[in-house]
Amino acid sequence: MIPDLAVIRDNPAADKKLLEDLADWCERYTPLVALDPPNGLFLDIGGTTHLFGGEAAMLQKIGAVFRSQGFSARLALAGTPHAARALSRYAPDTCVEPGREHEAVALLPTEALGTEAEIIHALKRAGLKTIGQVAARARHELVARFGKHFIAVLDATIGRIQTPITPRLPLPDLMAEQTFAEPVMSEEFIASTLHSLGESLARVLETRGEGARAFEASFFRADGQMRRIAIETGQPLRNPQTITRLFREKLDALIDPLNPGFGFDLIRLSATLSQKLEVVHSSFDTGKSDPDIVLLVDKLAARFGPNRVLRFQPQDTHIPEAACIAAPAQYAEKSKHGWRTVRTSDEAPRRPLRLFAKPEPVEVWPLALESLPRRFRWRRAFHIVKRVEGPERIAMEWWRQQERQPTRDYFRIEDENGRRFWLYRDGLPGRETVHPCWYVHGLFA
Repeated sequence: MIPDLAVIRDNPAADKKLLEDLADWCERYTPLVALDPPNGLFLDIGGTTHLFGGEAAMLQKIGAVFRSQGFSARLALAGTPHAARALSRYAPDTCVEPGREHEAVALLPTEALGTEAEIIHALKRAGLKTIGQVAARARHELVARFGKHFIAVLDATIGRIQTPITPRLPLPDLMAEQTFAEPVMSEEFIASTLHSLGESLARVLETRGEGARAFEASFFRADGQMRRIAIETGQPLRNPQTITRLFREKLDALIDPLNPGFGFDLIRLSATLSQKLEVVHSSFDTGKSDPDIVLLVDKLAARFGPNRVLRFQPQDTHIPEAACIAAPAQYAEKSKHGWRTVRTSDEAPRRPLRLFAKPEPVEVWPLALESLPRRFRWRRAFHIVKRVEGPERIAMEWWRQQERQPTRDYFRIEDENGRRFWLYRDGLPGRETVHPCWYVHGLFA
């Protein structure tokens, strides 16, 4: 019937992504933005309207910007999310004064409640065509017919109860932002803006005796795009120079560079995680100190990612593979257990430089249970044993295992080519097992 009709396949995933992008862009007006699927957004603008000339001016500005980007948007402002949604769909561009939601939505059709189609059909059959007519009926009749959930939706729509929104992102602890009359594109100007915003945050953090361990910079482009860049630190921080330096490291390492497009008209710096900052007094020691190491870790983590910079921490166990763990250096806390000295300075290493995460099986000859290994095969290669030292007996921690684990006898072995291996026999011969198995657990330097 319509030969020139343009048909586009429905793509819910792309629609959701577009809605999320619009929600990111709307954070320039308020950090409290929530999704109202499939095609709506909630903005909690309490305390921010004076920055945009009042409620009516703010509503007109947001609508004009959406329309300039090619979107058909319907907006309304009310004291509750349900009332705002109903007005935006059936009485757009409405600003309701606080406490007058009941009057504003009274003449709207019952479809504005956004409840199930069966309930709307039942209301119309009963002659209730507007929200005001429904609200005028006795509450016990509505509860008996439609349930308590319907009453909650009705009360939220007429402003009788408050229903808070669920923001997509948690509210940052501190936030500073800079708007520009003309969009900016220069890297030097962006860096100087981050530095000035860092100074603003530093003054507030200093008065509170705190520092921040996580910062997020938000860059709002003039064409409606928004980009977030986040950094984390190992210790609470409030030095603007260090903050700017870490952001430079992060920006230089981005796979997808920060594209200003037509320029940024708003840059925001947020402290998303603040903690109490203990002041450390400097000393006359000119050697490398812990703050230097912490700063180095932060710079490397900003460039390569926090999970790429690891720190070994000792554990309270004598099992070789569990004696230490590699944790992200920025999150590693000071261990309660120190490193144990297992050899003297003039003694050969007792532990291999490379320890396998999972021991690998080997075949050992001779097969006599009490004999030391003379040759073995590992990874299809034969090795002739020239020197052997052991055993070093390590019993498993039976109190931590549900099943009994066999005792291990470890041997330090050197083959005819000078390569050194760390082998162990799993199980005591004749006591824990009849045929012990052999494994290689690590390689010495």
